[in-house]
Amino acid sequence: MLSSSSTTSSMLPSHDTVTSDRRCVAMETYWREVHSIEEEKEGEEEEEERKSMDEVELEEAWLTEAGLSSLVTGSVAAEETLPPAEVLLSTLTRQQVTTVRRRLDNYNETLKKRNRQPIRDVRDVFTEPDDDSADRCPSPPSHHAESPPSHHHTTTKTIRRNAHRVRPTLPMFVYEDQLPEHPSSPTNTHSPTNTHSPTLTPSPPHTHLPPTGRLRRADWLLRDTPYSEGVSEHKRGGTCWDCLRFHGDNNSELQFVPVSPSEGLTCADDLSSCDLTRLGFISHIEVSTFLLALGVQTKRTRPPRRRTRDSGVFGVPLNSLLENDKKKFPGVKVPVVFQKLLCILEQTGLQTEGILRVPGSAARLKYLRRELDRCSGAFDWSAVRQVDAAGLLKLFIRELPTPLLTHTHLSTYRSLLGVSSEVHQVQALQLLSLLLPEVHRDTLRALLVFLRKVVFHQDQNRMSVWNVSMVMAPNLFTCCHRGNKSSIAKQREEMEEAVGAARLIRLMITHQDLLWTVPTFLLLQVRHMNQVSNQKQLGLSRTTRRLLRRRNDKNDRNQVTELCEGVIRVQAPRHTKVSMAIQLDEQMTARDVTSRFECEDTPVQHLYEVGGNICERRLHPDCLLLDVYRVNPHCDWLIKP
Repeated sequence: MLSSSSTTSSMLPSHDTVTSDRRCVAMETYWREVHSIEEEKEGEEEEEERKSMDEVELEEAWLTEAGLSSLVTGSVAAEETLPPAEVLLSTLTRQQVTTVRRRLDNYNETLKKRNRQPIRDVRDVFTEPDDDSADRCPSPPSHHAESPPSHHHTTTKTIRRNAHRVRPTLPMFVYEDQLPEHPSSPTNTHSPTNTHSPTLTPSPPHTHLPPTGRLRRADWLLRDTPYSEGVSEHKRGGTCWDCLRFHGDNNSELQFVPVSPSEGLTCADDLSSCDLTRLGFISHIEVSTFLLALGVQTKRTRPPRRRTRDSGVFGVPLNSLLENDKKKFPGVKVPVVFQKLLCILEQTGLQTEGILRVPGSAARLKYLRRELDRCSGAFDWSAVRQVDAAGLLKLFIRELPTPLLTHTHLSTYRSLLGVSSEVHQVQALQLLSLLLPEVHRDTLRALLVFLRKVVFHQDQNRMSVWNVSMVMAPNLFTCCHRGNKSSIAKQREEMEEAVGAARLIRLMITHQDLLWTVPTFLLLQVRHMNQVSNQKQLGLSRTTRRLLRRRNDKNDRNQVTELCEGVIRVQAPRHTKVSMAIQLDEQMTARDVTSRFECEDTPVQHLYEVGGNICERRLHPDCLLLDVYRVNPHCDWLIKP
């Protein structure tokens, strides 16, 4: 039983009474942070309890976020900018299709019970496949010697004009994929380098990483098969390949590092907004399929009603802050006030004992908050001490109308506590990070980079990764502290939630380089979606596409053979050398090409692949251009900052 004393220490639930996990010791830091937050909220209106969404709202929101809103709303206006439903569905694997089918069936069954009919019949868009439906739209050619079985499916479309609307169903699919017994990884890999860092808060490459011998290679990034395909062995009584490899690994504190494929490591920032949108649709479907395969259920709640301010700093949406900052600082990606607070802490607090943990004066914090809201542009930052900056930073995160991890995904983050394997937790965190809006993703990355610097100086500041995680967890995850009046069961549940939230933050800090990395299978699905969408825009018939595909496949093989002996033309419109013909060989990298255009007083240049089966992708300096060409033979090559 918890003590009923009114002292601050008595308000901190005793670890020994609620959990026996030896790793979750010294949770007093977490509860002191919760108590400090509650003191700051005294006199403020309490946030209303968040209610669960009903089945119709839940499924409709899920389908909309998956890019399939036309299946439930009947709207065709969005199809001008978003891929049609059949284009998206044609890229999905068997298990991903099963997830979509289950969601749509649940939506329709719920409508049927309420005597309602969907606005648009899905059979107005799809028909069941005929003899030609087995001819699938081609996936991007693989650069491996032995291509794995295809994991994509296709549908055909027929527009019908009738007034009869019945319950929608997903079309029939031709399944051709087989789960490999042991997912393999390409042997040709390159050491990763950190090429992109948050604005104004750069992380020097390899500064905060443990020795190379103590790193664990995240080679699952190289697989062509989705994560959900790998864990499906659990349901069939087999053993997951990742669990088999990392089971019993006592080095859980060691960092997973990205492993680069030969065509280059891809981060979220390397893709265009169009590709990121399509990547988000597939990631949304995959994370649901992945968690379902792991036996984890998620339940979303309605966002609480919170007042949104249009001016000031605190309580203002990140998008609004960023739009205002871009007027003065074009190209900024993280709100300036957030970067200012991080810079103060880096300059004065990294070696201060108890940074982020020691609370400042509540009265001074309120004063500084009022001043920042009143005159943020002319605010005197020299008067802000390290302890003040820490308090303002945490207050800024808590006051966001839309949480840094967003209302949409907070419940999914919490559901990861039911995943037993750390590898699978990291994989799910990676998929969720790719789903965050751009400004939220960039702000979270800047925060995690700073927290890693704090941990790097733990010998001086006494803030280990676990201490930092306990301090930040109540600020990133909404915490409802029920005090000592709740039952033992409630206390146990509260403690487990606290421990789980701190664990998630620890994983995000330790493995942050993986969070922004796009797995190979997701990029392949985006390429496939672009290719199908391009063919659809051309209005080609199935027979014409089949004949054209056969001819293109033959031409592609011939072109690759000729390219090994020939040249590519690289465009550089911002240089004196507008273009250059470059002969390729097996070892030529993007760095080799950009170095030929380097000159004095020019910013860092990057090579991009543009067009073909991708809208635009910035190439990793170490990627092999011949392998990029084999994946996207019809792309253009462009050099720009």
